[in-house]
Amino acid sequence: MTEFTPLAAAFGGFLIGLSAVLLMLFHGRIAGMTGFVGAVLPPVASDWSWRAVFLAGAIAGPVVYSMATGNVIAIDEPVSKAMLVVGGLIVGVGVTFGGGCTSGHGVCGMARFSKRSFVATCVFMATTFATVFVIRHVFGA
Repeated sequence: MTEFTPLAAAFGGFLIGLSAVLLMLFHGRIAGMTGFVGAVLPPVASDWSWRAVFLAGAIAGPVVYSMATGNVIAIDEPVSKAMLVVGGLIVGVGVTFGGGCTSGHGVCGMARFSKRSFVATCVFMATTFATVFVIRHVFGA
């Protein structure tokens, strides 16, 4: 069962939106996590440093939250490590062909009324719904 926490979700969404707006304001860049990760891996981009700071903040945020509230963030891996690797590779291929990820298209692109991002986000969501349906109701996992 998925636990829904509306206040924490709303606050997290606010922080994601704020970080995307500030990044656009100060750097003129879209907050796409895939682009950030790709820029800090070899061969690194010339402006890799601010991207590394953004990624570090995304990683440090849950750690700071956990320390401040005393709530341990549970991470559940309902599949094997091999399936996580396969899933990661599939996502990587999708991100490459889709020209970006859900953070770039879904958060930033849709906020800018990009038709391309709207279509990409609809495809991401439809694929997600179909995958969850098949895994839960066809395979019974």
